[in-house]
Amino acid sequence: MSVDGWNTVLVLGGIRSGKSEFAESLVTDAPVVRYVATAPEGDPEDTEWATRLAAHRARRPGSWTTEESTEDPRRLADVLESAEPNEMLLVDDLGGWVTVLLDPDHQPADDVATIAELAEAIRGCAARVVLVSPEVGLSLVPTTPLGRAFTDALGAANRAVADACDAVVLVVAGQPVWLKPAATAIEQTAPATTSTATATATAPFVASLADTEPTPEVQLPDVLTHTPPATPPQEAGNPWAAPTMALPMVATGLVIQPGMELPMPNEYEGPQAVDRLATLDVPGAGLGVLDRVVGFAAATQGTSVPAAWDSVRVLLLHGDHAGGASAGTVAGESARRAAQARAGQGALARLAAESGASLQVVDTPASAPIEDQPALTPDQVESALRYGWRLAEQAADAGVQLLVLGACGAGTEAAAAAVLAATAGAEPPAVLGRVITDSGEIDDAAWMIRCAAVRDALHRTRRSSRGAKDILAELGGGDVAVATGVLLGATARRVPVLLDGPVGVAAGMVSRDLAGQARHWCLLADHGGHPAVRLAADVLGLTPLLDLRLDLGEGANALVALPLLRSVLALSAGLPAHPSLNGGDDTDPGADEPESTDPSYADPDLTEPDFAEPDSTEPDFAEPEPAGPGPASTGADEQPASGWRAG
Repeated sequence: MSVDGWNTVLVLGGIRSGKSEFAESLVTDAPVVRYVATAPEGDPEDTEWATRLAAHRARRPGSWTTEESTEDPRRLADVLESAEPNEMLLVDDLGGWVTVLLDPDHQPADDVATIAELAEAIRGCAARVVLVSPEVGLSLVPTTPLGRAFTDALGAANRAVADACDAVVLVVAGQPVWLKPAATAIEQTAPATTSTATATATAPFVASLADTEPTPEVQLPDVLTHTPPATPPQEAGNPWAAPTMALPMVATGLVIQPGMELPMPNEYEGPQAVDRLATLDVPGAGLGVLDRVVGFAAATQGTSVPAAWDSVRVLLLHGDHAGGASAGTVAGESARRAAQARAGQGALARLAAESGASLQVVDTPASAPIEDQPALTPDQVESALRYGWRLAEQAADAGVQLLVLGACGAGTEAAAAAVLAATAGAEPPAVLGRVITDSGEIDDAAWMIRCAAVRDALHRTRRSSRGAKDILAELGGGDVAVATGVLLGATARRVPVLLDGPVGVAAGMVSRDLAGQARHWCLLADHGGHPAVRLAADVLGLTPLLDLRLDLGEGANALVALPLLRSVLALSAGLPAHPSLNGGDDTDPGADEPESTDPSYADPDLTEPDFAEPDSTEPDFAEPEPAGPGPASTGADEQPASGWRAG
């Protein structure tokens, strides 16, 4: 749960304030939790106290381990000092600990010294710790000596522990109010679109990002060649960027770690949207395989009538890989492409402008030669993950409804192949695409150097851990790490991502171990004929919608398909139901007129027109009759198609 030093948290609250439940919610993402119980059992005849203890035990998951520290107050400090870095400790609560500390059975005891020992143990604890304590400083001074001794000792303990902890939160009536860091820092860094409760709950996470480098400028589209149709009215707010207050990661600043519980798309709206397509007034067999676009959009938007993506942002990740991974590339070519995109030039920028999408060029950490050493340090991986998460958060706060992920770094294909080899057991030659030079020729020598670099990197890391962060550090590099953070952050904010190319699918493979829900928010428009994308799509369960074999660069291929996907969504949202499903209401204005059954009836002017009259300049059929008041003439049954606006 640590982000930039946020390792220890003190949760304060009054009686029945919800402090214990809040503290438990902070550790739900941890794979292993040690629950340190401090409250004494009490009088066996005190059934009310026994009921309270039983309620606390019932809330603990079966995977948690419970450790009692009621016999000796000094044992709590020993537990903290001996904790391992990969552990999560939940201490509940310091009120019970002070009760045992003041128990005559433990006298004489130096209360001040014991509290100081506890504070020092918290400062030096290698594990992540959440401590719960009652806040009694707001009540009246007790009238009994024992009551005053308890409040004084607990107040001193709370002050010492709060000073030792990285963060302090006060829970009042179930509402968390962060006391540390200061409220002024929270107000300065909280997004403007976030509610007050959200801003205070996300304080540690937001504040931890305040000192990081600013995110790159977003380039808005300056070219628009189409006139977007009117968008059907939507509910107030942005359903794609709904806050995820249930996430302990966002609420408390938890570190990005394996086993996170992120949101899933709506499992009911997707199938309902696809079934609804069969009721629309569509000639022919319908949308074919593109009905999956409607199902995906419905599930991610939470409605059976999804709208076309209105606000789209392209994230172009620029980061080079040194060593053999970049064999066959021209030095400085990726930097030129990135600069070109920033200037609004080149294929990606032009396609983004045509689609009314904003463009953000993101510089990622340069990666070392993976055949010789790790691509990144562990600290760089943590920073890159958080940076990607932040990019997704800012996009969601800006109302972005779809992210397009692309990359333009040297050596990205080899890095993606190494990630696939480590996560899916792929053979590097089978997932490494051919190296094409600027002149369009195939460079087999460069391809062999890339294969050798990936082979040597896998050999070097053959005994290394295959955890998500280890793979990013050893093989993936900066662009894959930032892309992974983007996928996780977008999932947390319920923003779908359109993947395009090896970097995006490699990030999807890594994100499985961190949060398996992320892949369900990804859509793959086209595999582009790339073997790595084909394999990763199969493993992730992402069926490409198209087979255009485009090779315009990561991100640009997806933008070519974007207008088609938008059109499908606009069509599905704007078409009415088939007339047969509307109580027999037919759109043919002549359908209600009975046909004549008299075989002698005929219109001589229509069946036998007089073409022999040269002076006849106004034949009967040349005078159009005014349209009748039927629904076909008024268009009353037709609804405006769903569309999008510029930028």
